Amino acid sequence: MEFRESAAKRVAWISIWSNIILTLGKLFIGLWAASDALFADGIHSAADVFASVIVLLVIRVSNKPADLEHPYGHGKAEVIVSGIIGILLFLVSLYIVYEGIAGFFHPVEAPSFIAFWVGLFSYVAKECLFRYSMSVGKRMNSKAIEAIAYDHKADIVASLAAAIGVLVSYLGDKFGIGFLLYGDKIASIFVAYLIFKIAKEMLTESFDILIERNVSQELMDQFRDIVTAFPDVRRIDRIRAREHGHYIIMDIRISIDQDKTIKQGHDLSRDIKHTLMEKFDHIEEVLIHLNPYFPE
Repeated sequence: MEFRESAAKRVAWISIWSNIILTLGKLFIGLWAASDALFADGIHSAADVFASVIVLLVIRVSNKPADLEHPYGHGKAEVIVSGIIGILLFLVSLYIVYEGIAGFFHPVEAPSFIAFWVGLFSYVAKECLFRYSMSVGKRMNSKAIEAIAYDHKADIVASLAAAIGVLVSYLGDKFGIGFLLYGDKIASIFVAYLIFKIAKEMLTESFDILIERNVSQELMDQFRDIVTAFPDVRRIDRIRAREHGHYIIMDIRISIDQDKTIKQGHDLSRDIKHTLMEKFDHIEEVLIHLNPYFPE
């Protein structure tokens, strides 16, 4: 648990400092170079800083063991944070769209070409940060760290779109092609669309976990196959599994022969639980209820 917390903190701190540098660079150059797309990308990076700080604050809470008041643990704290970040990204996307559309009703000029190089540098930096954060998030099975990775993912395409938008506007100005001057404005709206898609994915996943939707059917089928592999299990009456942040809680109802003793039923339940938890290390608890078997 301590290793998991330290890994999460490391990812969060790396994200915070890298985003602070990129935010200041993109906001300053975006204003100085008159690039709406790069400035919009800078606003998104500022949201990333806020998101990383929230994750850093909540990761200790989510790693706390179960207690009397929270018998199922504190894992959903990460899910709540993921939802907050999703809402934040959604609001950022709306603001960028507003600024982008408003730009069409004012005199337009091509941004400085330095904005292109800043956007390109941000693209490379964010690609590296995304790969690193996602690998740690998957390995630690942390929704909070994955939320940071998704933030970086949004920035990857956003920074590339901003760079392309600046390049198009620059070429329009250089060769006197008027409509190309709007490339930067169009890129800023495209950046907003990409951010909105990421926000939608994060909010959907957070909502599903908070209302305790079953895990994926593929995973449920694997659970079912493991349980039915035990000869004493005559029938699975019900099997449910729900994510609780970075871990899963299961409850299973199975039917066994009615002449089995309490000890035999207990041993069977223990073996099923141990097998599931050994094969899937992110399963935190397996609750098993035994029913007497009657042919249907």
